[in-house]
Amino acid sequence: MSNTLTFTLVQSNLHWEDAAANLQMFEAKIAAITTPKQIVILPEMFTTGFSMQPKKLAETMNGLTVNWMLRMAQQHRIIIAGSVMIQENDVFYNRFLWVQPNGQIHSYDKRHLFAYGGEHEHYTPGNERIIVQANGWKILLQICYDLRFPVWARQQPNNILYDAIIYVANWPERRSHAWRTLLQARAIENQCYVIGVNRVGNDGNGIPHIGDSMVADALGTILYHQQHAEDVHTITLDKTHVEQLRTQLPFLKDADPFTLIHHA
Repeated sequence: MSNTLTFTLVQSNLHWEDAAANLQMFEAKIAAITTPKQIVILPEMFTTGFSMQPKKLAETMNGLTVNWMLRMAQQHRIIIAGSVMIQENDVFYNRFLWVQPNGQIHSYDKRHLFAYGGEHEHYTPGNERIIVQANGWKILLQICYDLRFPVWARQQPNNILYDAIIYVANWPERRSHAWRTLLQARAIENQCYVIGVNRVGNDGNGIPHIGDSMVADALGTILYHQQHAEDVHTITLDKTHVEQLRTQLPFLKDADPFTLIHHA
């Protein structure tokens, strides 16, 4: 088993509240990727933009978008990841979907809902951290506003240590400094890679986004960063970097013990 894993970050504008148009657009972008593309990451709410209209727009796990993701994963032999508004048991979730080519789906429901934008009035928070595995890697799934809450992403030395965190987002330009700084902080404090995939363009509320999609290594060094433009970027990361750093600088062993308490 190789220590490397290849990620493709898709930084894109989004068609506001138009799932069919977004799926068509992303399908073309995925088909055009010529480099290896083991894991393809799309932004938060990639079918709609950051909309507070789940009653009108949310889909089920048997709906158009999930079936499209299953088809893309199988057709291109990739893992495809991104968040979608999902209805389940009469409530709505901002759900990070991790869809594998074998048809298996893992999901993470956004824990920290963006009350400043009214997200908590329309969606139900998740209560479980999700760590997925790919090619021997362990990867923590997170969504946008989760980035501001370091305890939720903190390594727990007595439990599973993950090698990377993925944040998918619709993070606005006006707070872009916080986005960039916190992505690097999460990498440094957890001694892991951090991958942030954000959108560009103005959303349906006129809020501008400049992307700032980024990959940082476990020292916080920026390996990739793109502002303003749409971009499809493929990068191969080596888990040896994380393992060697933790051996040379075993800071996690000195971390304060804590237990995450999950509330429904």
